[in-house]
Amino acid sequence: MYVYLYDNFLRHKNFVSTIRQMEIMLTDFGIAGKILRIQNYTDSKAIIEDEIKRGAKTVVVVGNDSTFGQVLSRSATCDCTFGFLPVGPNNTIAEVLGIPAGVDACTTLSRRRKEFLDIGWMNNRYFVSQLHVFPGKLEVIYDERFKVSANDKMEVVVCNLQPFFWKRDKNDKEQRIVHPQDGKLEAFLRPLTKKGWWGYNYEEPSIFPFEEMVIMAKEPFTVEADGKVSKEIKIKIKLAHGKVEMIVGRNRQF
Repeated sequence: MYVYLYDNFLRHKNFVSTIRQMEIMLTDFGIAGKILRIQNYTDSKAIIEDEIKRGAKTVVVVGNDSTFGQVLSRSATCDCTFGFLPVGPNNTIAEVLGIPAGVDACTTLSRRRKEFLDIGWMNNRYFVSQLHVFPGKLEVIYDERFKVSANDKMEVVVCNLQPFFWKRDKNDKEQRIVHPQDGKLEAFLRPLTKKGWWGYNYEEPSIFPFEEMVIMAKEPFTVEADGKVSKEIKIKIKLAHGKVEMIVGRNRQF
Protein backbone atom coordinates (compact mmCIF):
# COMPACT_ATOMS: atom_id res chain seq x y z
CA MET A 1 0.00 0.00 0.00
CA TYR A 2 1.30 3.43 -1.01
CA VAL A 3 0.70 6.71 0.81
CA TYR A 4 1.55 10.02 -0.87
CA LEU A 5 2.35 13.10 1.22
CA TYR A 6 1.68 16.23 -0.87
CA ASP A 7 3.20 19.56 0.08
CA ASN A 8 0.55 22.27 0.29
CA PHE A 9 2.31 24.44 -2.34
CA LEU A 10 1.31 21.87 -4.98
CA ARG A 11 -2.20 23.35 -4.93
CA HIS A 12 -0.85 26.29 -6.94
CA LYS A 13 -2.06 26.41 -10.52
CA ASN A 14 1.52 26.13 -11.81
CA PHE A 15 1.68 22.54 -10.60
CA VAL A 16 -1.86 21.29 -11.24
CA SER A 17 -1.06 19.88 -14.69
CA THR A 18 2.09 18.10 -13.51
CA ILE A 19 0.34 16.55 -10.54
CA ARG A 20 -2.55 15.37 -12.71
CA GLN A 21 -0.14 13.70 -15.17
CA MET A 22 1.74 12.07 -12.33
CA GLU A 23 -1.43 10.66 -10.79
CA ILE A 24 -2.46 9.19 -14.15
CA MET A 25 0.93 7.55 -14.59
CA LEU A 26 0.94 6.17 -11.04
CA THR A 27 -2.47 4.62 -11.72
CA ASP A 28 -1.15 3.09 -14.94
CA PHE A 29 1.78 1.59 -13.00
CA GLY A 30 -0.63 0.21 -10.39
CA ILE A 31 0.96 2.14 -7.54
CA ALA A 32 -1.63 4.84 -6.91
CA GLY A 33 -2.51 5.23 -3.25
CA LYS A 34 -3.85 7.39 -0.48
CA ILE A 35 -3.12 11.12 -0.80
CA LEU A 36 -2.54 13.27 2.28
CA ARG A 37 -1.69 16.97 2.22
CA ILE A 38 0.77 18.33 4.75
CA GLN A 39 1.32 21.82 6.15
CA ASN A 40 4.41 23.33 7.76
CA TYR A 41 3.05 22.43 11.19
CA THR A 42 2.05 18.86 10.29
CA ASP A 43 3.49 16.10 12.49
CA SER A 44 4.59 13.81 9.67
CA LYS A 45 5.86 11.10 11.99
CA ALA A 46 2.49 10.68 13.68
CA ILE A 47 0.75 10.55 10.30
CA ILE A 48 3.17 7.99 8.87
CA GLU A 49 3.04 5.75 11.94
CA ASP A 50 -0.75 5.81 11.80
CA GLU A 51 -0.72 4.87 8.11
CA ILE A 52 1.76 2.05 8.77
CA LYS A 53 -0.73 0.62 11.28
CA ARG A 54 -3.33 0.76 8.52
CA GLY A 55 -1.09 -1.27 6.24
CA ALA A 56 1.09 1.29 4.44
CA LYS A 57 4.43 -0.11 3.23
CA THR A 58 5.70 2.79 1.09
CA VAL A 59 5.46 6.49 1.91
CA VAL A 60 6.17 8.88 -0.95
CA VAL A 61 7.09 12.52 -0.37
CA VAL A 62 5.81 14.80 -3.13
CA GLY A 63 7.36 18.27 -3.28
CA ASN A 64 10.85 19.79 -3.09
CA ASP A 65 13.91 19.90 -0.79
CA SER A 66 11.90 21.66 1.89
CA THR A 67 9.17 18.99 1.79
CA PHE A 68 11.76 16.23 1.92
CA GLY A 69 13.44 17.83 4.92
CA GLN A 70 10.17 18.44 6.72
CA VAL A 71 9.13 14.79 6.46
CA LEU A 72 12.46 12.99 6.87
CA SER A 73 13.69 15.22 9.72
CA ARG A 74 11.07 13.62 11.97
CA SER A 75 10.20 10.35 10.26
CA ALA A 76 13.46 8.88 8.94
CA THR A 77 13.36 5.92 11.32
CA CYS A 78 9.75 4.93 10.60
CA ASP A 79 9.37 1.28 9.57
CA CYS A 80 8.58 1.80 5.89
CA THR A 81 10.16 2.41 2.51
CA PHE A 82 10.35 6.06 1.42
CA GLY A 83 9.97 7.39 -2.09
CA PHE A 84 10.30 10.89 -3.47
CA LEU A 85 8.52 12.61 -6.37
CA PRO A 86 10.25 15.98 -6.88
CA VAL A 87 8.07 18.77 -8.25
CA GLY A 88 8.96 22.40 -8.87
CA PRO A 89 12.21 24.26 -8.15
CA ASN A 90 14.70 23.67 -5.30
CA ASN A 91 15.20 19.93 -5.81
CA THR A 92 18.92 19.34 -5.28
CA ILE A 93 18.31 16.28 -3.07
CA ALA A 94 16.45 14.55 -5.91
CA GLU A 95 19.52 14.97 -8.14
CA VAL A 96 21.68 13.17 -5.58
CA LEU A 97 19.13 10.37 -5.32
CA GLY A 98 19.04 10.06 -9.10
CA ILE A 99 15.34 10.93 -9.32
CA PRO A 100 14.25 13.12 -12.25
CA ALA A 101 11.88 15.99 -11.56
CA GLY A 102 8.24 15.81 -12.60
CA VAL A 103 6.40 13.01 -14.37
CA ASP A 104 9.52 10.92 -15.11
CA ALA A 105 9.98 10.40 -11.36
CA CYS A 106 6.98 8.05 -11.44
CA THR A 107 8.93 5.58 -13.56
CA THR A 108 11.79 5.62 -11.05
CA LEU A 109 9.33 5.01 -8.22
CA SER A 110 7.71 2.08 -10.03
CA ARG A 111 11.06 0.31 -10.48
CA ARG A 112 11.60 0.23 -6.69
CA ARG A 113 15.39 0.29 -6.77
CA LYS A 114 16.14 0.60 -3.04
CA GLU A 115 19.13 1.59 -0.96
CA PHE A 116 19.67 1.90 2.79
CA LEU A 117 20.96 5.37 3.60
CA ASP A 118 22.81 6.62 6.67
CA ILE A 119 20.90 9.09 8.82
CA GLY A 120 22.43 12.07 10.56
CA TRP A 121 20.96 13.28 13.86
CA MET A 122 20.92 16.89 15.07
CA ASN A 123 19.07 18.21 18.14
CA ASN A 124 16.26 15.62 18.07
CA ARG A 125 15.72 15.73 14.34
CA TYR A 126 17.27 13.79 11.47
CA PHE A 127 18.95 14.76 8.22
CA VAL A 128 19.75 12.50 5.30
CA SER A 129 21.67 14.60 2.79
CA GLN A 130 23.64 17.50 4.30
CA LEU A 131 23.79 19.90 7.23
CA HIS A 132 25.15 23.41 6.68
CA VAL A 133 26.08 25.84 9.47
CA PHE A 134 26.45 29.27 7.92
CA PRO A 135 29.49 31.41 8.83
CA GLY A 136 29.50 32.59 12.44
CA LYS A 137 31.72 32.87 15.49
CA LEU A 138 31.56 29.17 16.27
CA GLU A 139 33.28 26.74 18.58
CA VAL A 140 33.41 23.10 17.48
CA ILE A 141 34.08 20.12 19.73
CA TYR A 142 34.23 16.71 18.08
CA ASP A 143 34.35 13.28 19.68
CA GLU A 144 34.63 14.99 23.09
CA ARG A 145 38.38 15.26 22.57
CA PHE A 146 39.24 18.07 20.16
CA LYS A 147 38.17 21.69 20.09
CA VAL A 148 38.34 23.86 16.97
CA SER A 149 37.67 27.58 16.68
CA ALA A 150 38.63 30.43 14.36
CA ASN A 151 40.00 33.90 14.98
CA ASP A 152 36.79 35.32 13.54
CA LYS A 153 34.08 33.42 11.67
CA MET A 154 33.86 29.80 10.55
CA GLU A 155 31.58 27.80 8.28
CA VAL A 156 30.75 24.12 8.94
CA VAL A 157 29.21 21.60 6.54
CA VAL A 158 28.46 18.01 7.53
CA CYS A 159 28.17 15.72 4.52
CA ASN A 160 26.11 12.56 4.76
CA LEU A 161 24.48 11.70 1.43
CA GLN A 162 24.99 14.94 -0.48
CA PRO A 163 28.45 16.29 -1.44
CA PHE A 164 29.40 19.90 -0.80
CA PHE A 165 30.58 22.16 -3.64
CA TRP A 166 32.76 25.16 -2.86
CA LYS A 167 35.17 27.77 -4.26
CA ARG A 168 38.09 29.58 -2.63
CA ASP A 169 36.45 32.94 -3.31
CA LYS A 170 33.91 34.60 -5.61
CA ASN A 171 36.46 34.93 -8.42
CA ASP A 172 37.59 31.31 -8.26
CA LYS A 173 36.55 29.49 -11.45
CA GLU A 174 37.39 26.00 -10.20
CA GLN A 175 34.64 24.24 -8.25
CA ARG A 176 35.81 21.79 -5.58
CA ILE A 177 33.84 18.90 -4.14
CA VAL A 178 33.81 17.31 -0.70
CA HIS A 179 32.41 13.79 -1.06
CA PRO A 180 30.63 12.08 1.85
CA GLN A 181 31.87 8.71 3.05
CA ASP A 182 29.74 5.66 3.78
CA GLY A 183 29.15 4.70 7.39
CA LYS A 184 30.39 7.93 8.95
CA LEU A 185 29.86 11.68 8.89
CA GLU A 186 32.39 14.12 7.49
CA ALA A 187 32.69 17.67 8.82
CA PHE A 188 34.00 20.36 6.49
CA LEU A 189 35.38 23.34 8.47
CA ARG A 190 36.34 26.54 6.68
CA PRO A 191 37.52 29.62 8.64
CA LEU A 192 36.97 33.16 7.33
CA THR A 193 39.32 36.08 7.86
CA LYS A 194 38.41 39.75 7.74
CA LYS A 195 39.45 41.51 4.54
CA GLY A 196 39.47 45.18 5.48
CA TRP A 197 36.30 46.87 4.36
CA TRP A 198 35.68 44.31 1.64
CA GLY A 199 34.18 41.49 3.68
CA TYR A 200 35.84 38.13 4.32
CA ASN A 201 38.24 35.71 2.68
CA TYR A 202 37.81 31.95 3.05
CA GLU A 203 40.85 30.09 4.30
CA GLU A 204 41.87 26.59 3.25
CA PRO A 205 39.31 24.14 4.69
CA SER A 206 39.86 21.11 6.89
CA ILE A 207 37.89 17.87 6.84
CA PHE A 208 37.24 15.84 9.98
CA PRO A 209 35.54 12.43 10.13
CA PHE A 210 33.68 12.14 13.43
CA GLU A 211 31.17 10.18 15.47
CA GLU A 212 29.80 13.07 17.52
CA MET A 213 30.20 16.82 17.19
CA VAL A 214 29.00 19.81 19.22
CA ILE A 215 28.81 23.29 17.70
CA MET A 216 28.07 26.28 19.90
CA ALA A 217 28.20 30.07 19.84
CA LYS A 218 27.32 33.05 22.01
CA GLU A 219 24.89 34.35 19.40
CA PRO A 220 22.33 32.37 17.33
CA PHE A 221 23.68 30.89 14.11
CA THR A 222 21.84 29.65 11.04
CA VAL A 223 21.61 25.93 10.32
CA GLU A 224 20.15 24.30 7.21
CA ALA A 225 19.55 20.55 7.16
CA ASP A 226 17.80 18.89 4.18
CA GLY A 227 16.31 22.24 3.24
CA LYS A 228 15.01 23.00 6.74
CA VAL A 229 16.43 26.24 8.19
CA SER A 230 16.59 27.12 11.89
CA LYS A 231 18.43 29.37 14.34
CA GLU A 232 20.45 27.65 17.05
CA ILE A 233 22.81 28.43 19.93
CA LYS A 234 24.12 24.89 20.36
CA ILE A 235 23.72 21.73 18.32
CA LYS A 236 24.89 18.15 18.77
CA ILE A 237 25.44 16.12 15.61
CA LYS A 238 26.00 12.38 15.26
CA LEU A 239 25.23 9.39 13.09
CA ALA A 240 21.86 7.89 13.99
CA HIS A 241 21.62 4.18 14.83
CA GLY A 242 19.15 3.27 12.10
CA LYS A 243 19.06 3.72 8.35
CA VAL A 244 16.34 4.93 6.00
CA GLU A 245 15.24 2.68 3.14
CA MET A 246 14.82 4.91 0.08
CA ILE A 247 13.76 4.26 -3.50
CA VAL A 248 16.46 5.76 -5.70
CA GLY A 249 17.27 6.17 -9.38
CA ARG A 250 19.82 4.40 -11.50
CA ASN A 251 21.83 7.63 -11.82
CA ARG A 252 22.16 8.28 -8.10
CA GLN A 253 25.33 10.09 -7.08
CA PHE A 254 26.60 7.57 -4.50
